[in-house]
Amino acid sequence: MFDLKIVGGTLVDGTGGPPVRGDVAVEGGRIVAVGAAPGEARRVLDAEGAIVTPGFVDLHTHYDGQVSWDPYLDASSLHGVTTCVMGNCGTGFAPVHDADHGRLIELMEGIEDIPGAALAEGIRWGWRSFAEYMDVIDRTDHAVDLVMQVPHDALRVFAMGARAVAEEAATEDDIARMRQLLAEALRAGAAGFSTGRSDNHRSSRGEATPASEAKQAELCGIAGAFAGIEHGVVQVVSDFDLAAGEERFEPEFDIVMALARAAKKPLSISLMQRDQAANQWRRILERVEQGRAEGLDLRVQAGARGIGVLLGLETTFMPFMGFPSYKRIALLSREERVRAMRDPAFKARLLTERSEPLAGDGSAIPPLADLLLANIDKVALRLFRLGENPDYEPPMESSLYAEAYAKHEAPLSVIYDALLEDEGKQLLYFPIYNYTEFSLDNVRTMLAHPAALPGLSDGGAHVGTVCDGSFSTFLLAHWVRDRKQGRFPLEAMVKKMTHDTAAYMGLGDRGVLRPGKKADLNIIDLDALALERPRLAYDLPAGGRRLVQSARGYRATVVSGKVTATHGAFTGELPGRVVRAFGAG
Repeated sequence: MFDLKIVGGTLVDGTGGPPVRGDVAVEGGRIVAVGAAPGEARRVLDAEGAIVTPGFVDLHTHYDGQVSWDPYLDASSLHGVTTCVMGNCGTGFAPVHDADHGRLIELMEGIEDIPGAALAEGIRWGWRSFAEYMDVIDRTDHAVDLVMQVPHDALRVFAMGARAVAEEAATEDDIARMRQLLAEALRAGAAGFSTGRSDNHRSSRGEATPASEAKQAELCGIAGAFAGIEHGVVQVVSDFDLAAGEERFEPEFDIVMALARAAKKPLSISLMQRDQAANQWRRILERVEQGRAEGLDLRVQAGARGIGVLLGLETTFMPFMGFPSYKRIALLSREERVRAMRDPAFKARLLTERSEPLAGDGSAIPPLADLLLANIDKVALRLFRLGENPDYEPPMESSLYAEAYAKHEAPLSVIYDALLEDEGKQLLYFPIYNYTEFSLDNVRTMLAHPAALPGLSDGGAHVGTVCDGSFSTFLLAHWVRDRKQGRFPLEAMVKKMTHDTAAYMGLGDRGVLRPGKKADLNIIDLDALALERPRLAYDLPAGGRRLVQSARGYRATVVSGKVTATHGAFTGELPGRVVRAFGAG
């Protein structure tokens, strides 16, 4: 008598092999039969006309605070994700001194656009060390498994206190202390170490992040913690000194290479196309290839689509937020703002204005925002209505600029009117990165590279601007089924999202449909798979808002043999655990 049997589906097993029709049987949270599975089961799921895959492993999430109060981790868990890797970009909440709770919240709020009030009210502190953090979180049941990396910013603040500012170089004693802390966390089961080196990352006070300018000696010294430990990965995000000019690309990449050599562990780098240096991503791949030829296990995390923001009357950013007239009504309810903005006199006055600066000292808003708002007419070239059936690869001809041109109207006027559609609920899609040529062809090249892993969903982060926890759904619907040219074979994309991501993290117990493997599974009606328009939900602690996005086509998701969701709704089962790397601790 099996606990669960999935019958009549097309098995896409995660190995890259061709899909085959068959059944999957589960007992005790493990897969016990694949293909032929004769025998009865306590529960049977019909997969006729659907594909059955391993659960997806999301390498790049920021649920580090949300795990404290949210057992479900929507949206990721409703998009087939069964394992979330947290602690990315060098930001997180452990280790921590009690006096530094607020400081780590300010960093997460500024870097990842998660309301500080929600974090302050929602996080149930009760830890000091990273091992204690894992223990506390593991006492709360979740719908997905959690894999935790140790963040550089938290390490630096814990070891250096008030001296943990970007301009302060770590002493040898500081580095030794951070190395010790990381080693203790790794021995307790932490999956790795992450560091953030992006100029766009700022605290909610507008300050540079503690680790953003860390010297090579500090990074390599910390990496010594991996010595004698079998498991572990390193994750890095960097602009490669884009703001300072391309001439500093090579020195910055040399630091990343030195870190990889010192750690002697797999290292992944965030990869995207930035308009300011449209071919930098190719240079990153070239350097990665050189490192791999040297024997280093270098990877890149590639996004599924354009990386940008959603703009609307309820999102964090909107096109008129710096305009004097709009600032006077900005604190009104959405309904009141819509009424005010529908007044022709108000619109006429606003359209004569220019945006006032929003970034600068004391502001977490990046300078890029001011640059874009000051050139909003040109920005309209890459502004698109998202609509009820979101199109994430829209042609330039459907941009608001093109609409304005066809109407012989100012782009700013068309943007203004679009924001008022659907009673002010319309969302405008603005792909800042990965869309320089108004196509995802470059994204395809990134995803197809041998060193690439699908990542950068930022699940749980940028909650008022981005809703990319749906990347897994988009990878299947767009890149496997819908795109007219350059589609990926189904079995190849599933392998990337399951086996490849799990193997990179050292999670050998999952990622393929094989007897003995963990029973993390998806049943997906690929023909019906579709993303719905993101919507604002006011369900964070302290009344905070976040963008969420539902999907159609997921018949069921299974974690450790328990059905956690069916047809886009949670069942109440919460089998997810904190994954201790290789059973450490």
